[in-house]
Amino acid sequence: MKIRGIPYRTIWLNEDGWRVNVIDQTKLPHEFSTITLSSDHDVAHAIRTMIVRGAPLIGAAAAFGICLAMREDASNSSLITTCKLLSRTRPTAVNLHRTLNDMKTALMNVSERERVATAYTLANDICLTDIKTNQAIGEHGFEVLRKLYTNKPPDTPLNILTHCNAGWLATVDWGTATAPMYSAHNAGLPIHVWVDETRPRNQGSALTAFELAQHGVPHTVIVDNAGGHLMQNGEIDLCLVGTDRTTASGDVANKIGTYLKALAAKDNNIPFYVALPSSTIDWSITDDINEIPIEERSKEEVMYVSGRDEEGRLAKIQVTPDGSNTANYAFDVTPARLITGLITERGMTEPSAEGLATLFPEHVTQDHRTI
Repeated sequence: MKIRGIPYRTIWLNEDGWRVNVIDQTKLPHEFSTITLSSDHDVAHAIRTMIVRGAPLIGAAAAFGICLAMREDASNSSLITTCKLLSRTRPTAVNLHRTLNDMKTALMNVSERERVATAYTLANDICLTDIKTNQAIGEHGFEVLRKLYTNKPPDTPLNILTHCNAGWLATVDWGTATAPMYSAHNAGLPIHVWVDETRPRNQGSALTAFELAQHGVPHTVIVDNAGGHLMQNGEIDLCLVGTDRTTASGDVANKIGTYLKALAAKDNNIPFYVALPSSTIDWSITDDINEIPIEERSKEEVMYVSGRDEEGRLAKIQVTPDGSNTANYAFDVTPARLITGLITERGMTEPSAEGLATLFPEHVTQDHRTI
């Protein structure tokens, strides 16, 4: 995708061929800057502080974190230590842990002198696969949007509600939930996106709105609790969100507040779709939504808001009274029964073990359990 007309990915190799450049997403939308990461500790800090965020991008960043660690020390102990360091940064996103396991397994099977080159090859493959996957999600999702648009009156846009940022800034490129939107917009299908601000970090108003604006997609930023009202008044045709972890039975862990949107959509007979790469499916979790670890982030994210003041300076403002306790749950789980369909790189399916098994039969054993 583009920023000010210039093509970017969210992560790419520095011109020196080994360090890693990323967009500093904590500065958006008011300032665009990039950061160069030189070590696995730099990568861990970038993930933990949400300089990079979004399940697919976190996985790609972790892969390059291993690359940087192998340049310093390609031993088994270094590899294991780096994987432990990175795994502790964000517990909910399954891409992180799958990438670390896959990278560790692959690198343990090659000699130490081969590990640096092998690691960079694997990390680059992860990025290219992510882009192809998201483009495919966009194509399948576009068909969903196109069919829904046929029910609209002439000369009216298809109104989509999205929550948080499942855009290209959360992936290497294209995004998951935004990929169908970009495909529709590029094809000339009239759409309008309602963008939840997504407190407390405001990934919707800061990131989703930013990237939609850069691509020219009509959108409106709304407060998090406005969605139900808009649904009741016929202003929303569908909800389309992403996911950080999906169970083998179709339950979805996404940014806090997603569950409430799904409940409101169900009550108003509005379809609720989730766009996801198969890399975010945790095949080890089947029935119990409580098995998904829910990250609790710093209380300061609730206590303060950041933005640009009247003089154009970036500022951090306290909004809670001194002495008030705060809690900051980063994700919630939306049960499969509230979801209309899962849009993946292999097509759309119902949110169920049977539906996912149909698209991804390689994850089903002979006794019909997922693996």
